[in-house]
Amino acid sequence: MNILILGSGGREHTFAYKIKQSAQCDTLFVAPGNAGTAQIATNVAISVTDFEAIKDLVIKEVIEMVVVGPEDPLVQGIYDYFKADNQLKKVAVIGPSQAGATLEGSKERAKEFMMAHNIPTAAYESFTQETLAQGQAFLETLNAPYVLKADGLAAGKGVLILDSLEEAKDELAMMLGGKFGDASTTVVIEEFLDGIELSVFVLTDGKDYKILPTAKDYKRIGEGDKGLNTGGMGAISPVPFADAAFMHKIEEQVVKPTVNGLAKENIEYKGFVFIGLIKVGDEPKVIEYNVRMGDPETEVVLPRIKSDLVQLFKSVDAGSLAQETLEIDERSATTVMVVSGGYPEAYEKGKVINGIDAIEDSLVLHAGTTVKDGNVVTNGGRVIAITSFDTDFRKAIKKSYQNIAKLDFDRMFYRTDIGFDL
Repeated sequence: MNILILGSGGREHTFAYKIKQSAQCDTLFVAPGNAGTAQIATNVAISVTDFEAIKDLVIKEVIEMVVVGPEDPLVQGIYDYFKADNQLKKVAVIGPSQAGATLEGSKERAKEFMMAHNIPTAAYESFTQETLAQGQAFLETLNAPYVLKADGLAAGKGVLILDSLEEAKDELAMMLGGKFGDASTTVVIEEFLDGIELSVFVLTDGKDYKILPTAKDYKRIGEGDKGLNTGGMGAISPVPFADAAFMHKIEEQVVKPTVNGLAKENIEYKGFVFIGLIKVGDEPKVIEYNVRMGDPETEVVLPRIKSDLVQLFKSVDAGSLAQETLEIDERSATTVMVVSGGYPEAYEKGKVINGIDAIEDSLVLHAGTTVKDGNVVTNGGRVIAITSFDTDFRKAIKKSYQNIAKLDFDRMFYRTDIGFDL
């Protein structure tokens, strides 16, 4: 079958890498793609939210499956768009309906869903510009640190964790005043949970599910997990502290109630549920939902799946996921993200990347790259992820760092402590 992946990051290059391994994939397209996907698929210069152009491509190229990478097209309703069109409704779309996507599109909606289905999470309240004073008063009832979340999509930058009450009050006012645009017209303030974070990924057809490998990512730009939040500087899978007993709790207290809750609310959901969790003592609590795979977690989760990914996706579309067997590589996978100097704030593009061909025994997964004048050049903040495998994650991370040492571009940066806290 002909397949289209929407997106341009490391997540989408990883999808392409896995989908190309399937004998069921004939021609693979990526829109818009990057320099890495261009090596194994046909890139098409289409925006992920240009539904009309996507429709034209799907019809022209007789595409039978669309795998949606990022959240924006899901929140904007691409699944519903396909299912409402007679020419498109038989195309398999891997991603939830717009109603399902609100679990990521609105932090407030996600918290309401968790409360309605008895899914453990932090206590919270929501506020708008009109209730700013009440929000600042609510902050006074909490102990530091203070957690503020923009309700809508803010490109991974809408969550603030602050130690000062006065700073939290000021930031609340700025967020409600438009700091993150429409994303922060409502702000969720929630109880800070003290523990260690991990991500659990679920593939579901809306009634049955498969739990994919766990992962832990590193969001802060600086060593020791300090500095500004980023889209992710590295990841490890599986998470060493998520033993069988803890995973059983996650399945019973979080995964099953989530999938059952979607079914109870008659929400069409055929795709991924990314569950951001924190282990508080020995108990799991949900921090957030995403309605797609994470990045850079995808770069360590998907490479560990030995099963045919296209077959899994076909079963998701057909509602027969329960019949499939999920086979996982027992080795650990680690990835380190190489980024542009200045990221996550201002950075320059167009820097020539040297050394890619010298990398051995690791996967090179492109994120913010493109081809210019025959050279692979930087085209984003997060540039390349280097994923490595070993029976011990410490050995795997060592391989990633040894290979990163072969890369070079102007103002290249990466964290040197990924996984050192485990």
